Amino acid sequence: MVLHEKPLPDFVREHNIDQVTLDIIENALKNIRYEMDRVLVTTAVSPIIREQADEFPLIADRKGRMIVGQFGSPVDTVLAHSPYRVEDLKDGDVIATNDPYMMDGSTSHLPDILLVRPIFYDGDHIGYALQWGNLMDVGGSTAGSIPIDARSIYEEGVRMPPVKLYDGGKLNEDVLRFFGHNSRTPRETRADIMAIAAGTAAGAQRVKDICDRFGKDTYLEACDALLDRTRRSVIELIRKYIPEGQRFEFEDYTDDDGLGNGPIKLKLAMWREGDTLNLDWTGTDAQVPGPVNFLLNKRMFQMFAGVFLISAFDPTILFNDGYEDIINVTIPEGSVLQPKDPAPLSNRLVVMARLFDVLGAVYAKAIGFQVSGSYGTSPNFVYSGVKPTGEPFQTMEILYGGIPAIMGKDGLDGHSWWPEFLAVPAEYMETYYPLIVEEYRARIDSGGAGLYRGGCGIKKVYRFLADGRITYQDDRYHTYPYGVGGGKPGASSKKTLIRANGETVELPSKVRDVPVFAGDRLIFETAGAGGGGDPLERDPELVAKDVRWNLVSREAARRDYGVVLKDDGSVDAAATEAERAKIRATRGPLPEFDHGDLPPLEELSRIVAATRRSFNEWLSHELGRTRLNGVS
Repeated sequence: MVLHEKPLPDFVREHNIDQVTLDIIENALKNIRYEMDRVLVTTAVSPIIREQADEFPLIADRKGRMIVGQFGSPVDTVLAHSPYRVEDLKDGDVIATNDPYMMDGSTSHLPDILLVRPIFYDGDHIGYALQWGNLMDVGGSTAGSIPIDARSIYEEGVRMPPVKLYDGGKLNEDVLRFFGHNSRTPRETRADIMAIAAGTAAGAQRVKDICDRFGKDTYLEACDALLDRTRRSVIELIRKYIPEGQRFEFEDYTDDDGLGNGPIKLKLAMWREGDTLNLDWTGTDAQVPGPVNFLLNKRMFQMFAGVFLISAFDPTILFNDGYEDIINVTIPEGSVLQPKDPAPLSNRLVVMARLFDVLGAVYAKAIGFQVSGSYGTSPNFVYSGVKPTGEPFQTMEILYGGIPAIMGKDGLDGHSWWPEFLAVPAEYMETYYPLIVEEYRARIDSGGAGLYRGGCGIKKVYRFLADGRITYQDDRYHTYPYGVGGGKPGASSKKTLIRANGETVELPSKVRDVPVFAGDRLIFETAGAGGGGDPLERDPELVAKDVRWNLVSREAARRDYGVVLKDDGSVDAAATEAERAKIRATRGPLPEFDHGDLPPLEELSRIVAATRRSFNEWLSHELGRTRLNGVS
């Protein structure tokens, strides 16, 4: 049965192109996407792009549909909110914007700037090259443009509607001056925007190269055929793995919004009708005053949903906009996933992480096996101030938690969730900024126990060499990354500030402009990830290896896995068998999802609010003390 509530896309037809040529063009387009990546990360100067690759390229066809890339294309939305019509665009034009509301959430906070370059061949419009990147700073009330206490998007930085960065190949210097003038890092801002533009230029040229080789008409036919191929492949996956006539639901929580409101519920339901997959976020909490709202673009979420199936069952499938019409998405207006302008958005990353957790859990219920547990966290960290030389500085980096276990494989330790960002080398940080990374390692006992162990979070210790301020947003401080199929949850996150005089302060998961001084240390510990399967079924030798590698303590090996080790670290087989038998006899049934020992939601809400009040009182005192000491 195939449901067609609306006309079929025009690419669903017979295509006049041989499969060998189609395969060559597909792989050429994939290579273009990666070349755009390399052009940008090797020419950008900020650590967030140059070192961590927080950028995303794509190639779209002449109707704005993504052919290759990582997210659905916002071309139609950008043009709809701009003074430019498709028929008026010319070769060499580049449109720039950073306003999430004017792109329906295709980029999700103001530091993400998007460039759209139309591609022309022999005077005919044949597609678009798009690329966006995370700028270091676009203004707003705090360094890094991620104020955890913002109550509107106007506090988060400058908003630029669609405007031409290049007009027929001529650079509009006013746009660069505008962004640089509103940024605390004008050098990095200018350089990164130009690097993004260079990435789109590389993409456009390589598409023209394909047309040189195969002809324009063949290229355009290939775009339609690739969309059709992906559509048919995803339909087969839906038919094969998603049972019809059943409804699957799951919910999870983001801790708080940075203002003391929380926990914040995300709820997703999924069901199949014929070849149509329905995903409904009804029941998700309303938008919150603080900036964790995530303006979720429907096309982007369709992409996420399809990528999950593709990655799990057939990674050879090219994901693109081909399956847009077979995945139906409902997102309630005014919810935390569809907030109304001007709701703040700067710290949307924590809700985005929970979105992937909820989506994975719903798939787990539908498919009939446990796909994975919950991810840890991916916090942003900003340190800014003035060097002893008088030179202002600001750094930003993304840190990572553990990757959840999947059935058949342990989770990765201290790694980015999809997409796979990189880590900033400690040597880079120490070379360019006044700090020392004293420790950077996997956090022991943070990965959830299981037949397959959840990935450990990280422990990173910074020693500051100059007075300044720190801002970061994180999550999983009050809640735990859940385990699945009998697996245990990962450890929650933790941040500890140690003053040079020995004073120790535990900080919450979201802070803004906390004063730090030369000699102070910050212990930054991210959450681990959930384990999968019964921990008592894990090979004792693997547990012993985890102990040797300082991923699991000897105490946790016995408590969570029932593995007893000898003094030399080897497994005591007899004692382990007895210990496991003892644990099995006393424990209850293993839960399908283990969220850890959490209080009732009402009590947790009171704890969240009290934690924020206590921190705000402490911060007010600290800020008052710094003013008295003449430090700003």
